Amino acid sequence: MARYQITHETDYHYAAAVPHSQQLLHLRPRPLAYQRLLRHELHITPPPSRETTAFDYFGNPSTLLEFTRPHLRLSVSAETRIEVMPRANCDFRASPPWEQVVRRCVYSGRPVTSPGLMEALAFRQESPFVRIKHMFSAFAADCFTPERPLLEAANALMRKINDEFVFDVEATQIATPLAQVLEEKRGVCQDFAHLMLSSLRSLGLPARYVSGYLLTEPPPGQERMVGADASHAWVALYCPENGWVEFDPTNAVLPGTQHITLAWGRDFSDVSPLRGIILGGGEHGMDVRVTVMPED
Repeated sequence: MARYQITHETDYHYAAAVPHSQQLLHLRPRPLAYQRLLRHELHITPPPSRETTAFDYFGNPSTLLEFTRPHLRLSVSAETRIEVMPRANCDFRASPPWEQVVRRCVYSGRPVTSPGLMEALAFRQESPFVRIKHMFSAFAADCFTPERPLLEAANALMRKINDEFVFDVEATQIATPLAQVLEEKRGVCQDFAHLMLSSLRSLGLPARYVSGYLLTEPPPGQERMVGADASHAWVALYCPENGWVEFDPTNAVLPGTQHITLAWGRDFSDVSPLRGIILGGGEHGMDVRVTVMPED
């Protein structure tokens, strides 16, 4: 078990006053069997004219803010204290052949009686940042060989991405096409998660995007730097026998107590930590700082 103090700070600076804006936040971690929220507070400047909390379509806690007074700056700081437990282990070799799972996910004209499968089918289609194309299924083909167990093949795909791609924060932006990421083999955690999702969905498998935080360790002998961490992203694949099994292609690890889950959806567009619509404002800039501190 691990406990963390997390601070996620976002500052917007506008060239001209913004008379009206709305912001949607996914900053409150969702309750799960393997993590327990102990405290969560939002500090917002200027104070919103209206604040509404709800659960989105995917069951993620969300907060809608509305600002009706002119402002040149918007600051949102989320402070979270959370407890994370180890995930359950499963035998990858005992999972069903991946082709069998694909066949179970194909529309047959019969009612879907499994609630788990019904939920999973929403994550089998294309979404704004995840494309279904032959180039992505071809990329994963050497991992998904005939009759290979599903989770063993997915684990091989995770390691393939980690081996062949370079983490480079300057290489991409959120709108960079996945075809470019695949060709240049450079990107960040969002790119690698989207690439793995595109590969899995192009094969006909349900998989979803998971956003959250990752504890990063400083070099030996150095103290942790406040604000040095960042939001993280990884993938969850649906296996009928095991439920949702998570993979982190950026680090080639199975998420555990160092991964803190915020939300999940089809891709980044569903679970962006903070996004909004503004009236006016002209040119603007954004600064984000994330600090994940273990309590011990």
